[in-house]
Amino acid sequence: MDTLTGRTIHALKAHISESQLAKGTKLGSLNELSQQFGVSRTVIREAVSALRSDGVVEARHGVGVFVREPPRPSTDEPGTFDADVALAPLARLKTSFMDLLELRMAFEVHAAGLAAVRRSWAQESNIWNAARQFEASLEDDAALDHLDFVFHRSIAEATNNGAFIEFFSLMSLQILPQPAFSRQLNPVLITPDYIQNTVVEHRAICEAISSSSAEHAREAMRAHLNRSHLRYRGFADGTASPLSNIATDESP
Repeated sequence: MDTLTGRTIHALKAHISESQLAKGTKLGSLNELSQQFGVSRTVIREAVSALRSDGVVEARHGVGVFVREPPRPSTDEPGTFDADVALAPLARLKTSFMDLLELRMAFEVHAAGLAAVRRSWAQESNIWNAARQFEASLEDDAALDHLDFVFHRSIAEATNNGAFIEFFSLMSLQILPQPAFSRQLNPVLITPDYIQNTVVEHRAICEAISSSSAEHAREAMRAHLNRSHLRYRGFADGTASPLSNIATDESP
């Protein structure tokens, strides 16, 4: 998965392998590893947790992180994402499309609240940049689809929680209908007013996150997704159901 946590996991594995570190070798404390790899303690903690689950390292409280079992050589390219494997658990869910949208609501509302209190300056800038690029691309339906995804992904990344970031990537592939902003396919649903309201809602979310108010950020995201989900209900009830797109389209 091409996320900061995923890249840190790969970097830690590469460090152990390339340095030929034996079982029992101390890698360092969380603070030392954070400085060594240039990431936050949160990212290091998530990476160590993942490697501990794989049996590669062990963390001793108050002592540090140690090599438990050097990682086996892998032929996979770093950052490779196998959508078929990753989506298999979601594909087995025996639930409706609208139930999945409610799951998205719960996840993204909470993510907005976390982003409001955890985001870095750079992450806040990424969220605003995505919103501004969306506003600057109102005549390009395909760009709107991509930039809306980037906007919501930026918020997930600003939670600084690796599980949130990875779940968003899986969820977006499984749930979000594509194309979402096509005026040609959905002229009744995707109107200029609808798109302009999306711009206003994106700004409200940005401002709430910038204010560091988790409550306001959650409220802004909830209002945005409530209206968005009404549109998806329209998709599901119309002639062009998003369900067929979900089954065949692997683009987020």
